[in-house]
Amino acid sequence: MAHAYTPGLKVTGGTTIQKERRLPLEGDVLVEAGATVKAEDVVAKADLPGNVQLLNVANLLSVSAGEVIEYMLKPVGEAITKDEIIATTKGLFGLFKSQARSPIDGTIEAVSDVTGQVILREPPIPVEVKAYTDGTVTEIAPNEGVTVETYSTYIQGIFGVGGETVGNLIIAVSSSSDELTAEHILPEHRDKILVGGSLVTTEAIQQAIQHGVRGIVAGGIDDADLRELLGYELGVAITGSEEIGITLVITEGFGSIAMAEQTFALLKAREDMKTSINGATQIRAGVVRPEIVIPIAPETSQTSSEAGDAAEGILEVGSSVRIIREPYFGKLGRVTELPVELQSLETEAQVRVLRVELENGQQTTLPRANVEAIEE
Repeated sequence: MAHAYTPGLKVTGGTTIQKERRLPLEGDVLVEAGATVKAEDVVAKADLPGNVQLLNVANLLSVSAGEVIEYMLKPVGEAITKDEIIATTKGLFGLFKSQARSPIDGTIEAVSDVTGQVILREPPIPVEVKAYTDGTVTEIAPNEGVTVETYSTYIQGIFGVGGETVGNLIIAVSSSSDELTAEHILPEHRDKILVGGSLVTTEAIQQAIQHGVRGIVAGGIDDADLRELLGYELGVAITGSEEIGITLVITEGFGSIAMAEQTFALLKAREDMKTSINGATQIRAGVVRPEIVIPIAPETSQTSSEAGDAAEGILEVGSSVRIIREPYFGKLGRVTELPVELQSLETEAQVRVLRVELENGQQTTLPRANVEAIEE
């Protein structure tokens, strides 16, 4: 049987996943290999050096740069507080003194006898790395971080914004084709992750932020609503660092697109369970997908995806796919044919193609690079 390889978009009822949790610089690892951790547990921490500020003491004291050191009241390395006097002149008969006060809490890092400036450093910035998902620590990278392993329902979305967050999963709509509107968002949804259907509206997102909802999973979002939410046009850079007060994971694409029935059914089966989501997305130059991780007991899974008959990333006739390029962006279908011969595009490029039957029965021919396999 003909087959091809393509990036896979995972939708699995149960699989073992590993998450590397790394510090941005060397620090302390707080857990040991074999430890059982919760998503909220801090597994590693470090201190980022504080920001530097320059204080032109020579100007403030009206002295030469070379004289600044003799008027300093505190040595290099000494802790200082905001508005504390760190340098002063003797004045005339003890009067008319000039003084230099610290604009920050921090330490004195250096004194320049060339520029007359004193370098002040703000307090270190603590950085903590959490486990992100319930699981077991399987590997330690000394001074760097850990690897957490968990057996979970694992679903990748097609697009997302916002970083990592954790909360109990709530199905807010009746079916995969229902829009998630502001009326669905209730005060009791605080700290929860809500699941919508075909579309999440701007009003629903704003209502969710006001009510303290941690995340939303939905089939689609309007690109104009996304621009309004972010305040700018999203480019091709990686997402995930947006500070909008909520994390969004879109499973299908832009516009009103019903969530895939398999995805909605899986999420509905996991309602009220502790769920970790991450909206980080990058389409080009190293694919990063938004994700939903729901730790479960191995016997909870009702799929055989982990030990499936087909190898990961293989397309065959009958394989489920999602289209990731216009004009069918976000639509689902099944492969009906995998022609071996190269075919010409409008650009005159010669590429391998495949024939796809969309959910509405329409048949279309696409470059193989325009689809992702849905690993069922």
